[in-house]
Amino acid sequence: MYYGPYPHYMFRMAPVPSYARVLHASPDAPAVDVYISGKLVAQNLTYKNFTPYLPLTPGKYTILVYPAGTKTTPVINTSLDVMPNSNYTVAAVGMLKDIKALIVPDTALPLPPNRGQIKFVHLSPNAPMVDITLADGTILFRNIEYKEISNNLAVAPGRYTIQARIAGTPQIVLTVPNVVIQPNRYYTIYAVGLVNEKPPLQVLIALDKASY
Repeated sequence: MYYGPYPHYMFRMAPVPSYARVLHASPDAPAVDVYISGKLVAQNLTYKNFTPYLPLTPGKYTILVYPAGTKTTPVINTSLDVMPNSNYTVAAVGMLKDIKALIVPDTALPLPPNRGQIKFVHLSPNAPMVDITLADGTILFRNIEYKEISNNLAVAPGRYTIQARIAGTPQIVLTVPNVVIQPNRYYTIYAVGLVNEKPPLQVLIALDKASY
């Protein structure tokens, strides 16, 4: 048997990191500190704010959320199963008395040329099921209820007015003008806040990790 003159080497590829960020979307919750598997990753995270994306190797992580400056009783105790080459937003949702974590996969589908991607996440605890439309009534996402994540939608770049309407009706509950969509970018539109209460219903438009 002939063996070539070169020794055999095994090359182990470094795992591609996955990423996760945390969003504070609980309307009446105080600022919080966030720990991932015992490591403090965010201090004094306030309502409507995101942490940066954090690199994570694939595996299972424990996420604990405490009122800022404390570490006795977490208001959220959840786990996150991180898959290879995947991105996530972990949203703290609901009113403080029943606050929970919602895992939002930041999925990124291959885009056609000159298109951007949007999806919608309903995080307003007292808002009804909604349709997300353009100003002319064109429906982008239909019948999205609280804590539901829409499908991904490829759209032409441009400047849009986006509206939330009570599902199946023309009644508008929120209008968001001047939403700019750029090509080859991935966006998630989060509805947060409360209908006819404070803090008011509004949207957060976040650029997802696949964009950069």
